Amino acid sequence: MSAATMGLVVTETMMPVNGIQVCLETFGERTEPPLLLLAGEASSMDWWDDEFCRRLAAGGRFVIRYDHRDTGRSTAFPAGTTYSGVDLMNDALGVLDALGVPAAHLVGLSLGGALAQRIAVEHPHRVLTLTLIATSAGLGPDAMPVLAGVGAVAVRTVPATEVRVRTATDEVDWSNRRSAVAGIIAEVRARGGPFTPDEPQLRRLAERVYDRSADLAAARLNHRCAGYGPPVRDRLAAIDVPTLILHGTLDQRFPSEHPRELARVIPGSRLVWLEGVGHEVPPRAVWAQVLTEILGEPAEPLSPAP
Repeated sequence: MSAATMGLVVTETMMPVNGIQVCLETFGERTEPPLLLLAGEASSMDWWDDEFCRRLAAGGRFVIRYDHRDTGRSTAFPAGTTYSGVDLMNDALGVLDALGVPAAHLVGLSLGGALAQRIAVEHPHRVLTLTLIATSAGLGPDAMPVLAGVGAVAVRTVPATEVRVRTATDEVDWSNRRSAVAGIIAEVRARGGPFTPDEPQLRRLAERVYDRSADLAAARLNHRCAGYGPPVRDRLAAIDVPTLILHGTLDQRFPSEHPRELARVIPGSRLVWLEGVGHEVPPRAVWAQVLTEILGEPAEPLSPAP
């Protein structure tokens, strides 16, 4: 189903944001309530599937997705450039400013979820509702559940999934298209579950991500160094907008302790489990559930997977 068939406006454009150029794309009518999608670490807007965005727009939202700095067509920086999670948050706010949007529904995945939390805490007037997917309560990028303590030192274990991811990507040449595409596929599959797209679908996505990126190696390094920014966990109790927490039952990057803590510290928040989903953008198999939860109304039936 095309955007034209659904009567939706889709535009991609470069805009000056927070002192850089950001590439953004919109779906739907500007008269509808705005919804901003915030992608994960070193992830371009390509990870938010085109049809998923159209279906959000068909549900009565003006959907905005964008390339984080150092991803996609947004401004790219040399490897080792210093910026912070606060800069990434300000980029998101700048996208809203550039479009003349005073407040929006925020939907953030992983790092994007951490940025959404920070916006809700530091700029509450910019948030209509909050949807946090596969994320944690303001933890750092390498945070894992504390399993034991040795003296005053907390001992953390790295889940087998993350070991597989690191093993699969350690030897990747991110400047080489074939190597980078294979690395992206391996990374997604290692963190996914039974509903993760098959290899041909992932290959198409990975090729699109690579072709739209200036320097994947620099993006990955710079985002990892930027992290989430200063902790906001102790301030999450101040969030007073409707908050939805969507979390995969197979997510080993942020196991169940993480979404449970979010649900505990954010007043009135609601935790919804995505069965069979790993640490990944919600796969097509759970779109109906995810769309229903985000939009607050029954989702339209999905067309068969291509």
